[in-house]
Amino acid sequence: MQGEQIATKAIRFRGWQESRPSAATEPDRLLREAAPACETERMLWILIAIGVVAFVLVLAVYFFNRLVRLRNEVDTGWANIDVQLKRRNDLIPNLIETVKGYAAHERGVFEEVTKARAAMAQASTPGEAGMADSLLGQALGRLFAVAEAYPDLKASQNFLQLQSDLTDTEDKIAAARRYYNATVLAYNTATQTFPSLLLAGAAGFRAREFFAADQDDRAPVAVAFPS
Repeated sequence: MQGEQIATKAIRFRGWQESRPSAATEPDRLLREAAPACETERMLWILIAIGVVAFVLVLAVYFFNRLVRLRNEVDTGWANIDVQLKRRNDLIPNLIETVKGYAAHERGVFEEVTKARAAMAQASTPGEAGMADSLLGQALGRLFAVAEAYPDLKASQNFLQLQSDLTDTEDKIAAARRYYNATVLAYNTATQTFPSLLLAGAAGFRAREFFAADQDDRAPVAVAFPS
């Protein structure tokens, strides 16, 4: 009887030990309870990282498209100037031939205008074109000074008509210059200021030249006459 009681107590003691949480299993339980919270925090950081990347990409696309738009405006502005410069260059030979009919001895002036016109035609950049435009203006100014000495030339209907045409061309060049230089200023500012400058260099956006000419050195409107 006593032996049975001892066996019963032993079984109960063993069952109590088995049911009692051991020190070794306590950390496991804590880890299992903390796992969902850690997973939630990890997902939160992943979502934040995705949001940051998406925001940066949106900004990059915005600034890239802005630089492209500004560059296209610069190209359009220069194309407008180029058209008017070519139109004026086409008028100059007739002007020279007409003035020669009244002042053939002014050969030095004619040669100066011809050289300045050639330099204008060969200019390959806005900076070069600006300098050539200034020189051409000075040469044309001397040519018009010659024309002033010939009343018959100044009274010619052809002279007056072509003077009107060239005045219109000069006005268009001046307007196109203002527009072009304004677009260059906006574009260059965008490529040199934060944050678009971070993208400009890597994407190949380079600063553009202004088309500048000294207005004080520009000649009166060039004129041309039919040959």
